[in-house]
Amino acid sequence: MDLKLLDAVASREEREAVAGFEGGGRDRLLPALHAVNDRVGWISQGALNLICEALHVPPAEAYGVASFYSLFALEERPERVVHVCTDLACRLKGADTVCDVLTEHVGAAGKARGGVTWLRSPCLGVCERAPAALTFQAGDPAATELLAPTTGASAVLAAQRAPSASDGAPPVLHQQDGLRLLRRVGVVDPSSLDDYRAAGGYAALRNALRMGEAAVLREVTDSGLLGRGGAAFPTGRKWAATAAQPAGPHYLVCNADESEPGTFKDRVLLEGDPFALVESMTIAAFAIGARQGYIYLRGEYPRALRLLRNALEVCRERGFLGVDIMGHEGFSFDIEIRRGAGAYICGEETAIFNSIEGFRGEPRTKPPFPVEKGLFGKPTVVNNVETLVNVPLILTEGAAAYRSIGTEASAGPKLFCLSGNVERPGVYEVPFGTTLRELLSLAGGVPEGRSLRAILLGGAAGGFVRPDELDLPLTFEDARAAKTTLGSGVVLVLDDLADLGGFLLRIAEFFRDESCGQCVPCRIGTVRQEEAIRRVLAAGSEERPLLREVGGVMRDSSICGLGQTAWNAIESAIDRLGALQ
Repeated sequence: MDLKLLDAVASREEREAVAGFEGGGRDRLLPALHAVNDRVGWISQGALNLICEALHVPPAEAYGVASFYSLFALEERPERVVHVCTDLACRLKGADTVCDVLTEHVGAAGKARGGVTWLRSPCLGVCERAPAALTFQAGDPAATELLAPTTGASAVLAAQRAPSASDGAPPVLHQQDGLRLLRRVGVVDPSSLDDYRAAGGYAALRNALRMGEAAVLREVTDSGLLGRGGAAFPTGRKWAATAAQPAGPHYLVCNADESEPGTFKDRVLLEGDPFALVESMTIAAFAIGARQGYIYLRGEYPRALRLLRNALEVCRERGFLGVDIMGHEGFSFDIEIRRGAGAYICGEETAIFNSIEGFRGEPRTKPPFPVEKGLFGKPTVVNNVETLVNVPLILTEGAAAYRSIGTEASAGPKLFCLSGNVERPGVYEVPFGTTLRELLSLAGGVPEGRSLRAILLGGAAGGFVRPDELDLPLTFEDARAAKTTLGSGVVLVLDDLADLGGFLLRIAEFFRDESCGQCVPCRIGTVRQEEAIRRVLAAGSEERPLLREVGGVMRDSSICGLGQTAWNAIESAIDRLGALQ
């Protein structure tokens, strides 16, 4: 290919960052962009030229990829950037005040001043410690500091100094009894394979290797495990369909890009029990016949990245990844981490494929489905973190014992992310069928002196429930019957002081910003939805008929779940809460 490059030259730092990528394939494009952005703080035209030459990617396409992600900068900016979360949970906890203080002392968002700038950010995934900010400083190596919870004063201080070595505090669980998925979090050292094994780690993989591939597939299918990312597709069926495909190689992708506002359960698992994910992926790879796996990790999780890198390195050294795993001749498997770069749409399973392959993270039209043609056009299983870490539980306790937890149609334990106006925000593990009232009670309810106004289930793509609906059993089937959704496990509590109109506007802004723009209904509809809500809040105009029409078009004709669900929460607020009148 004859590349037509612009007349720009890379700096020494940029050349050093790209060194080692020469001769790589296009699938190295995202890591190469990260390397430059981490080292320099932004991606110049000269650096982009260098990456294009190294990977043989047309400049226009490389620019299209680099400009797709919010964590990359294509114009010069200071090495230090403070990202302040202004999404749903942080908004309820005072993020606007943090932004006002930064504006007063540091300057307007996005404007460089004194070697620093700050930006409004979508959810940073630490909703239990809202409001949150993340400081990034480019360099060799780049440094990050998570401030959660933060204040205006601490955010200003972070803007004025280099980040400390902190990548955030370890996850804290308020719940102690009856834990299965979370039983090791906060108990074992997440950096120690020996601690993990002493607490039961790798017993499940040993059982899987003894049982054989077909028996593992049967056990997972018999367990009734449903996907925990929101779609609730039977995991065993997905694995079996991929394993049966004659084309090869087969791939396994762990979706660790939980970008749904209010979701942080996967982060708690990754930070508190990273070896459990590695073991779970190894079992899945054995069952489906995959030799290569990818963890697609959201770019805002520095602590999870560090611990996962350590877990993979230690597992390779000790024979739990690589060739002839655990002495099982012929079984080889390895895992690579791919960092996301700030794109909610990359939580969609086919958008992950495009991102890993070095294209814009836009969803693909289905069919064909991933089990037939997924990553690199080959049969692929995509599961999220919570789904995968259920597998060792099934292979140690047995499918029958697993099915005895929860309900007939929704088996097993479920993780819920409680945040907002609640006494003890955090991740809670309960059996399916627990009521919303019981879950809220575990977290202490709303603060004393306040009353409950509504609960958002499932995040920005979910729906609201009223205080008189708290006896709703938390199962997939009961949520559907109640015309709401469990989604990714978000339970975001709003009390009587919450600004519901501003909350709905933030949801609309979120979908406007996060639409990939590939299809017209979503690209235009999310903008029109936001504009209509703004008119209601500014002048009290009647916009509900227009909102229903726009929402219906997005739901019926968008390519992927983003556009199809962008109207859900706003519709439920109108119908259940009487909002926007």
